[in-house]
Amino acid sequence: MPKQRPQIFSREFKLTALARLEAGEKVGAVARELSVSHQVLYRWRAQMRAGGAGALRPLGRPRKDAIPPATPCPAASPEELALTAAQARIADLERKVGRQQLELDFFKRALRQVEALRRPSEPGATASTPSSKR
Repeated sequence: MPKQRPQIFSREFKLTALARLEAGEKVGAVARELSVSHQVLYRWRAQMRAGGAGALRPLGRPRKDAIPPATPCPAASPEELALTAAQARIADLERKVGRQQLELDFFKRALRQVEALRRPSEPGATASTPSSKR
């Protein structure tokens, strides 16, 4: 028996269903009409109450351009603004260092493999890689 893939609903669909619940319709009736389980409707309602409409995102990883940048509080002091900017800069630099470390590790492993292929197995023996016969 194959597994069923989870249904993916748009944010507009979820908001429409929640608006009907807020208007006073019963959860069971809305669930039957929209072919959604009542547990899903309760989960959507809890997400909406906890995080607003932004919390009703579809399954999966959010796109990078969909994540809004952190905005400081409008009543923040200049020191707090400078601290927030410095923390954002530190986070960017740490991500960059992490990517560079991954690249270095990859190239070190690749270099070791190439050297292992070129290294002769016995002194005076030919290299293990065949020469080109052009």
